[in-house]
Amino acid sequence: MLAIVIPYYKIRFFEATLESLAQQSNKDFKVYIGDDASNEDPSDLLEKYKDKIDYSYQRFDANLGSQSLVKQWERCIALAENQEWIMILGDDDVLGENAVEEFYNHFQEIQAEEIAVVRYATYKINEEGSLISTVYQHPKIENSIDSFFRKTRSSLSEYVFRKEKIQKIRFKDFPLAWFSDVLAVMEFSDFKNIFTLNNAVVYVRISSESISGSSFFNAQKLEASFRFYIYLLDKHSHYFNPAQINYLIEKTHNCYLTNKKVISFLLRITKLHLKKGWIRSYFSFITIIAKRALRYSK
Repeated sequence: MLAIVIPYYKIRFFEATLESLAQQSNKDFKVYIGDDASNEDPSDLLEKYKDKIDYSYQRFDANLGSQSLVKQWERCIALAENQEWIMILGDDDVLGENAVEEFYNHFQEIQAEEIAVVRYATYKINEEGSLISTVYQHPKIENSIDSFFRKTRSSLSEYVFRKEKIQKIRFKDFPLAWFSDVLAVMEFSDFKNIFTLNNAVVYVRISSESISGSSFFNAQKLEASFRFYIYLLDKHSHYFNPAQINYLIEKTHNCYLTNKKVISFLLRITKLHLKKGWIRSYFSFITIIAKRALRYSK
C-alpha cells in the first residue's frame, strides 16, 4: 500500500537512510531505489540490507538529475508497482522508527477525510546527524493554502502523496525542483487539506552537499522562485484572497528587482499584469523601477 521511493545519487548518508527503513516498527512498505547513473555504487551497501528491507533497485544508464530533478523523480516513481501511496525520500534523509506505523494508525481517518497529501513532523539535522532545530509540527488537518502562507519550512521527504494525484497532475519542472514540492502539496491536495502525523518525524538533512544548504545555486533558485509565483498567479489566482494575491505579486516583483538583468522576468510580469487587469499594481512596480533608476543615475 505504501511505496517509499528513493532517487539515489550520493552514498555519503545513504546508510543512515537505509538503517532508518530497516528500523521501522511497521514493515508494510516497499522501497524503490532509482540510481541516477551515480559514480558511487551502492551495491555493497544494499547487499547488507537485502534481508532487512523489501526493496527493488534500478540503475539508470543516463543521469537525469543534473538536467531535471523532477524527471528523475518521475522515473523513480514509475518503478512503484501497485502501491496507492508514495513517499519520495531523499537519499540523505532519515525516518523516525514509527513513521510507517503512524501512517497506518491514521489511515482510516485519512481516507474518511478524503486526504491526498499526508505530512510528517520534522527536525533538521546536520552532516553528523545531530539536531539543528526544534521540531516542526503542524495542525492535524490544515488547508494547503493556509500552510503555505504560514511560511513554515517544507521538504519533499516529509510528505506522502496519493499516487493517482502524482500521475494525473504531475510535478512541475522548475529548476533544481525548487518549489516543485511546495506546488505539488497544493495541487495534489486540490488546494484543500493536508493531514499531519505529528507523533512521527522525518529528519531532513541540511548539509553543504544539499541544494537547500548551498548558496552555489542561487541564480537557479531565483529562476525557480519566479516561475513558481508566476505559475500560481497565472493558473490558480482564483484560490487566493486579495491579500494573498498581493503577496504573490510582490514576490514576483522582488525576483526581478533582485536581478534586473533578467529581462524575461520583466516581460513575464508585464504580460501577467495585463492579462489579469492588475494595472494599479503594475504601475506601482514600474514606479519603483523608475525611482531606483533615477537614484542610481545621480
